[in-house]
Amino acid sequence: MAGSPHEWVDGPTVRLDRRDPYLRLQSVTIFVRDLDRSLDFYVDLLGFQLVFDARSERFAGRRFVTVAPPDGTANLTLVAPEPDSDQHKLIGRATQVTFVTEDVLAKFREWSARGVRFLVNPRLKRLKYPVHVRGSSSGESPSTAGELAAIWGGVFARFKDLDGNAFSLVSFDEVTHAVEAQRRAIAERLEAERRAAQELDIAKQVQARLFPQTLPPLKTLEYAGLCRQARQVGGDYYDFLDLGGERLGFVIGDISGKGIAAALLMANLQANLRSQCAIAVDQPERLLRSVNQLFCENTTDGAFATLFFAEYNDATRGLRYANCGHLAALLLHCNDSFERLESTATVLGVFKKWDCAISEIQISPGDIFALYTDGITESFNDTDEEFGEERLAAALCRHRALPSNDLLAAVVDEVHRFSPREQHDDITLIVAKSL
Repeated sequence: MAGSPHEWVDGPTVRLDRRDPYLRLQSVTIFVRDLDRSLDFYVDLLGFQLVFDARSERFAGRRFVTVAPPDGTANLTLVAPEPDSDQHKLIGRATQVTFVTEDVLAKFREWSARGVRFLVNPRLKRLKYPVHVRGSSSGESPSTAGELAAIWGGVFARFKDLDGNAFSLVSFDEVTHAVEAQRRAIAERLEAERRAAQELDIAKQVQARLFPQTLPPLKTLEYAGLCRQARQVGGDYYDFLDLGGERLGFVIGDISGKGIAAALLMANLQANLRSQCAIAVDQPERLLRSVNQLFCENTTDGAFATLFFAEYNDATRGLRYANCGHLAALLLHCNDSFERLESTATVLGVFKKWDCAISEIQISPGDIFALYTDGITESFNDTDEEFGEERLAAALCRHRALPSNDLLAAVVDEVHRFSPREQHDDITLIVAKSL
């Protein structure tokens, strides 16, 4: 207790102040005659947990057993001393160990039914004159907790283990109130976590609908995309924009940060692109300048996005693109050589005065066009090697005969086999095969 006598402090929590070193009670030694027999008593009758059971070479192979009540941090270490030792003489005495509970009567009934022998049945503790409570020794039930708590809430009892070691069992209002307060706090925390998980699940479903739900058909190109998020929601983004006039926009982006904040920025970027994509056919630079301006206005300082925007002409197989600080796209040719489509501009959302250059390439029949995020290339194996761009290109070449959806799955499976550890970043990939 601290402060007033009615303020109960339970201190299993680690303090943040390292100047006052961490300190708690580890264990109290109880001397017994038979470890196995005593272990059955403490575990089966009292409901304690087995913490430790081993032999110590330091003490000539002597066995040590540690048990603990189901709550708190203190332990009891059971030791069976040699019959002629001084410690053996301590068996069967009062231990001066006190257990505290929120309800002595409930424990008394539970343990008595299991065969625990009580020396003193539950009674109130007055300042001068303790009031005896009728117990199981007379075959009559103890008084109710409400009656016992009427004076000041202090109730105690005493019991023995199989070797006669005596312990006290107490409860008082401060403990009961503290336990109930902790229960309420835990229930509130669990409910808050449940609500947060439910809201995250809803956010995941909403974000999943932001990814392309339909693929506009093309005559000369077969394409597909996927995003496997590391968390329930993430900041990776890909899209297919129907630009009209036999033109299709390919978009892939990576928002700075993770989790809900990145997901909100991803939704903002997607909305800006989709709402203004009509101007992309004639002026893709103007589209991206507008998107950058809106992204700057709608985000906090330090937030940014890398973006790769490409416009494919189904009639001419021409590809115009802008790489805004994103990873280089790959264009794999029929002979398994590949080109890298490098940056033509800096990232979005950092500079209000921003511009980009547009590059053009020609896609030949049999070529494969791939866009990806760093969740693929920066996946690490157990020796801290990156999957990297070359492994990605090699995987695309190995599986190039597969349909686009199967090609995506095969590449991502290779990434997961290379990096079997927990996924820490979103994995997003677009592949387009020229027919």
